[in-house]
Amino acid sequence: MTTIKAKQRDNEPVTPASWERAVAEGRRRRSITLQATQVSYLPQHEALVVGFADNAAILLPINNYPELVRLSTAELGRIVIGYGGSALCLEEQDLHVSIAGLVAASAPLMALAVTVVAARNGSRSSAAKALAVRENGRKGGRPRKVLPTE
Repeated sequence: MTTIKAKQRDNEPVTPASWERAVAEGRRRRSITLQATQVSYLPQHEALVVGFADNAAILLPINNYPELVRLSTAELGRIVIGYGGSALCLEEQDLHVSIAGLVAASAPLMALAVTVVAARNGSRSSAAKALAVRENGRKGGRPRKVLPTE
């Protein structure tokens, strides 16, 4: 078992400047993390709708998740967002399920996530890529494909 020690922090007094730094750090962390803002159960679809700060939402069918299938309709209606917007929680059942884990358990949602990440990463340009493009341009650009003759 690994022991993890808490970081030693200076007990600096809270000043307007330290307060502003803390608020700015909180905003920065919130903007880069998964943060759901609402959850609702839709009995007609037998699914949970998880909403996010930008008004986007995902529909998670209950039957796809063993940890949710065993819950009653009333319990599904009492699920709340917890852990800073990263989990679905139902305290009475001691249920705490990661939203990212629910998405990862869905093959179509994971395929969509992979496509989005690949598209985003493919559009990034590094200094090395930009230099290679300029050098290839000086040489006349990308060579034409040679079609095989029959």
